[in-house]
Amino acid sequence: MAKENGDIPGQTEEMPEEILADEPETTQQVVDPMAQLQADMITLEDRLLRQAAEYDNFRKRSQREMLELSDRTKIAVISAFLPVYDNLERALCQQTQDEAFFRGVEMTMQQLDAIFEKLNVEKIPGVGSVFNPEVHNAVMHIEDEAYGTGQIIEQFQMGFMLGEKVIRHAMVKVAN
Repeated sequence: MAKENGDIPGQTEEMPEEILADEPETTQQVVDPMAQLQADMITLEDRLLRQAAEYDNFRKRSQREMLELSDRTKIAVISAFLPVYDNLERALCQQTQDEAFFRGVEMTMQQLDAIFEKLNVEKIPGVGSVFNPEVHNAVMHIEDEAYGTGQIIEQFQMGFMLGEKVIRHAMVKVAN
């Protein structure tokens, strides 16, 4: 390739082959605009998919945390009402001459039971069921051949569950 010398007008100088080989060809420097756009599109699509997956994971985690918080709050409120439940249960076991008073206590207990049912609180089965250490607390044990092994024969305090979570274990007496 001939190159004009800037010092002397009209004079050309031949460049050696080695120098020409070092110069990049202009055809290699030109990037195909379609290929570049496709590469950019693939990169952006990948980023978008990653962002969507991150958002989906965040949304699921937030929902799970809200449900857990809701359950913990329900358990705290229900636990606060359990002494009231116990006192109403004791009051219903007492003899009284005043039928209106007894009926009022009974209605209050029914309302509390209805609220617990609405909140999906379940009573843990007691007398007659088989002892389960996950939901029962055995405070007494007797040997009696009249009852089966591990049978609950007396319940001292009602137990409650919210779904699979135990709010309070049932306090029971177990045979054999």
